[in-house]
Amino acid sequence: MSIYSQGGQPAGQGSRAIESAIEIGWNPNADQALQRQAFEFLNQLRTDSQAWQVCTSLFTRTPRRSEVVRLVSLEIINNAVNALALDHAGLLFLKNSLIEYIRQTYGGNPQEQVDPAHLQNKLTQTLTNLFVALYKDGWETFIDDFLALAALSPDSQDNNPGVVMYLRIIGSIHDEIADLSLSRQANEPKRNSDLKDLVRVRDMQKIAKSWRDVLAKYGNRDDNVVEMTLKVIGKWVSWTEISLVINQEMLNLLLPLIGRTSPTGSEDKVRDTAVDTLTEIVAKKMKASDKTDMIVFLNLREIISQLLASPPLNDFKGTPRYDTDLAEAVAKLLNTIMADVVRVLEDNKVENDTRGKAEQLLRDFLPSLLRLFTDEFDEICSTVIPSLTDLLTFLRKVGTLPPAYAGMLPPILNAIVSKMRYDETSSWGNEDEQTDEAEFQELRKRLQILQKSVAAVDQDLYIEFLSNLVGNMFSTLGQQGSHMDWRDIDLALHEIYLFGELALPNAGIAHKSQPNAVAVDRLGVMMSKLVESGIANYPHPAILLQYMEICVRYYVFFETQQRYIPQVLENFVRLVHHEHVRIRTRSWYLFLRFVKQLRAQVGNVAKTVIESISDLLPIKAEMPANDADDDMSSDESDHSADAVFNSQLYLFEAIGCISSTAATPAADQAAYAHSVMAPLFEDMRVHLPRAKAGDAQAILQIHHIVMALGTLASGFADSNSNQASTKPPPPKVISDEFSRAAEAILIALNELNSNGEIRAACRSAFSRLLGVLGAAVLPQLPQWIEGLLSRSSSKDEMAMFLRLLEQVVYNFKGEIYTILDLLLTPLLERVFVGLSEPISGTDDEIQLQELRREYVSFVQVILANELGGVLVSAANQGIFDSLVASIITISKTIIHANLGTSRTGFNVLTRMAAQWGGPDVATVSESPTVTGAPAPAFQGFDQFMMDRFHTACWDVLQDPNFKPFSDAQTRQILNEVTGLQQTIYTKIGDAFIRHLQSVTLPPLGIDGSEFVRVLTTATDRRVLTTYVQNLLKNRS
Repeated sequence: MSIYSQGGQPAGQGSRAIESAIEIGWNPNADQALQRQAFEFLNQLRTDSQAWQVCTSLFTRTPRRSEVVRLVSLEIINNAVNALALDHAGLLFLKNSLIEYIRQTYGGNPQEQVDPAHLQNKLTQTLTNLFVALYKDGWETFIDDFLALAALSPDSQDNNPGVVMYLRIIGSIHDEIADLSLSRQANEPKRNSDLKDLVRVRDMQKIAKSWRDVLAKYGNRDDNVVEMTLKVIGKWVSWTEISLVINQEMLNLLLPLIGRTSPTGSEDKVRDTAVDTLTEIVAKKMKASDKTDMIVFLNLREIISQLLASPPLNDFKGTPRYDTDLAEAVAKLLNTIMADVVRVLEDNKVENDTRGKAEQLLRDFLPSLLRLFTDEFDEICSTVIPSLTDLLTFLRKVGTLPPAYAGMLPPILNAIVSKMRYDETSSWGNEDEQTDEAEFQELRKRLQILQKSVAAVDQDLYIEFLSNLVGNMFSTLGQQGSHMDWRDIDLALHEIYLFGELALPNAGIAHKSQPNAVAVDRLGVMMSKLVESGIANYPHPAILLQYMEICVRYYVFFETQQRYIPQVLENFVRLVHHEHVRIRTRSWYLFLRFVKQLRAQVGNVAKTVIESISDLLPIKAEMPANDADDDMSSDESDHSADAVFNSQLYLFEAIGCISSTAATPAADQAAYAHSVMAPLFEDMRVHLPRAKAGDAQAILQIHHIVMALGTLASGFADSNSNQASTKPPPPKVISDEFSRAAEAILIALNELNSNGEIRAACRSAFSRLLGVLGAAVLPQLPQWIEGLLSRSSSKDEMAMFLRLLEQVVYNFKGEIYTILDLLLTPLLERVFVGLSEPISGTDDEIQLQELRREYVSFVQVILANELGGVLVSAANQGIFDSLVASIITISKTIIHANLGTSRTGFNVLTRMAAQWGGPDVATVSESPTVTGAPAPAFQGFDQFMMDRFHTACWDVLQDPNFKPFSDAQTRQILNEVTGLQQTIYTKIGDAFIRHLQSVTLPPLGIDGSEFVRVLTTATDRRVLTTYVQNLLKNRS
């Protein structure tokens, strides 16, 4: 039912209905059913071409309606204007209604109360939309009308509400037509450009004068108005003639605001905004010569120097009264200036005079830049990093630096390095300051990039500077010992860590991936001092962490300086027992890294090391607390029981590494393994009964023991375990020891295989045991399959286990046939169940796809390693048909996620055809020949290939989703399909040709003779693939 009278004007009943609907909709106590009706009614209004008229009346009516009624009314009006629901007459009616209301409300009438801020914002939006619609034609006096409202002439009475409304409006106009950060619809850029041109011609002079008038009139009386004006200038300057902003009258008004001070030294928003405005003025795009002239004309060097020398940034530095907002505003200004100066210098086309000015400006502003760069507040430092990065990039491009540029590098490098130091207020490791520390480490990463840039410009300077820094630290440490400030030691150690950028090959800065010879020598000196200085005994945790990290990073040093290894190992053994949890758990990982990289050099002390850390090996599984912090993700900050155990595993792997060096006799290796595993076996025996009874803590203990056994095996396994088939089998005494570990794990798996976490741990252990068990793993495979592929195993688990079995088949292809023959049927029967299970949801779909991929890959590995006979053996004939059917089904599934698997599937079918199709009876050549009848490996397989393999090929070729002419992945599938077609031809010969010409091709309308010609003569399979691709493309 319409809410309007027949004449189209708002009816009284309609107005009351809208007002009532809004009141009900926003009343939290209203009946919900009534609220739903109200919102439905209001949504209908948004599509009603005349609802805006009623809403205009509701907004402007006296006495005023409630704020929510007026706000929603404006929203409906805005919606109508944006949707172009108003014709020109309607827009003029709306304009007249609103300007009359604005003059009455904001025209200086003391009897009228202005709207609250949120309503003014919405009204400003409406007026801006009207500006866009009518400024060109219909409201040419838009700016004049609001300027009149502001009453800025010297003899007019102040009208603060009118000034604020005027400033709101012109600020909003900029946002609508000139803000480059907003995304625009296709038609808006031209519209906005035309409007800006029109404003420049019609009103820009008046608008710029109004800024001066407002600042002159309100500069010392109303900070809110002044701040709004400055923000508007900052917005408009980007598209305003610069002379309207940079002139003596404007500068006389702006500069005192920049330099004004507060007697109390408190923050001054107007001053900060004035600096921001100056930043926007400087950022205005212009010619290089104009930019340098403007910077000089504005005397920005003096302005910045005075600001940095002012009490808020100088006298109050290091106190709570330090004005960080002002410092950041000055940093933004300076960053803009420096970026523009560097941009001028990068322009090879600038005149020499302009270049000379820019170089002088660079020298003038660099000290101030470095002052802010080294500010104690990292936010201020970060503000100028972009321009400093630009400067260093420019210097790098210069090549051989002239003295003026070369002289800039030492203070820059000094500033970068000094900023990398922890400040005096920092307290490392404090739980309450973890966020601050993380932010500082992020800043260090950014500073590291700058430091590398300096090194890229002048490696000699970099080497000398850091060498002196590190040398001075060790000298001071020798004098002061533990009384030396930990921050200075940490800084020097951090720089030693970074020094590898030059001293290590392929580390980043090294020229053509070759280390700098001088840097290599200096690093050797640093490392010798590091070990000899006794710094590993310094009491601060941060220093101990740095020490270990450096030893691990530069392990190559110890390969040539082996005399230092015992001392460093002794320090590691002590630090893995450290009382600080962060040091202790991190040191476990670093200890592993150290001994793993130096395993050949530390094997002789394996027994001593194992005995020294044996007290850290007992496992104590703890259930996670209910209030555990789920957000903790960093290894260095997560000290939960689970995280500590994961770190403890590094110790087991480390023991495996140092116990299994080539120089260690096999009997000793086995003894070391036994000494570690025997307590774990006993612990498992004690906890297994409780775990079977469902005790959660006992189950977790078993899980941890299994993980520890697997991790120990991982340490024993050779580092290139992925090449296990090419290395000799492990000595029997070692494989026997780990066979006992496998048996213990299998017992746990058999008892607890309904638990997914236990299965995951056992699967992980199985994969790691492969490297140390050798062929001894084969007799146990049926038990592993029985345990790991339980009825509750997910598709994901099946896929992961199949991936493991691929590794076993590859590694032991010469010995696995008998075992594989025994386990294949039960294994594949479980896989078939997983493949046939219904899926629900995306996760299920992903897991199914993973299972398909690993299953097809597993069959491919069997065939590729000449084990195909197991697929058709007497023991497995019963599943052969299901095997082939499943491979064909997967191959024919042409969906994006399955394309790679489909390709592998057709490759599997080709391998089957080649292996069991018998000898070739036909040739593919320029003169193809058929030499006899098919002789497949078993009777009927020739017909089986035509019925199943060949049919599958053409099912895919006719699939509408199969588009090899437009998709690279499906083209790869097509290549496999054509290869399979040619293989079938070579095995069957004339019978296959007759089948093609009489059965396959006629229903498809394909020229049989031409297809056969290409099939039988294309010695390069790509010719046949391209031919079939074109057939499909033409048919589509």
